[in-house]
Amino acid sequence: MPWNRKALFSLAIAPAVGLTAPAQAAPVVATDSAVYVERIAPDTSRRLEPAIRLARGDRVVTVVRWYRVGGDGGFVITNPLPASVAYEESAADFQDVSVDGGRTWGHLENLRVGTRNATPEDVTHVRWRIPASSAARGRGEIVYAGTVR
Repeated sequence: MPWNRKALFSLAIAPAVGLTAPAQAAPVVATDSAVYVERIAPDTSRRLEPAIRLARGDRVVTVVRWYRVGGDGGFVITNPLPASVAYEESAADFQDVSVDGGRTWGHLENLRVGTRNATPEDVTHVRWRIPASSAARGRGEIVYAGTVR
């Protein structure tokens, strides 16, 4: 399947509600990203390659780098997942996920879809709250993985 970066990656950034004082300027944040596919060699070693072509079952790893270029306080980065990718995990434990298009958020183990527990395949959005203390460093990185459906 040809890889389409626009379809695979889209971010929304917003000031973190309740994390900034009213007198502070909203943070100005720039991001860039790279998407890789994980390849497993016959000796079971793993390597990441730039995602150029993807196939069903490929594990993709997305690296989001953020840079605060102005303002104060924390902020939130939200990433809607494309329908072609099933969420697997994030390298950070401070993310929330949504299984209903971004209307409600929480840890996956606490969410439900109808009468059943939500699964990683149900995740529609992932978000990370970057606290003011981390944002003050000026830059950071978020890594998460998914599987091509």
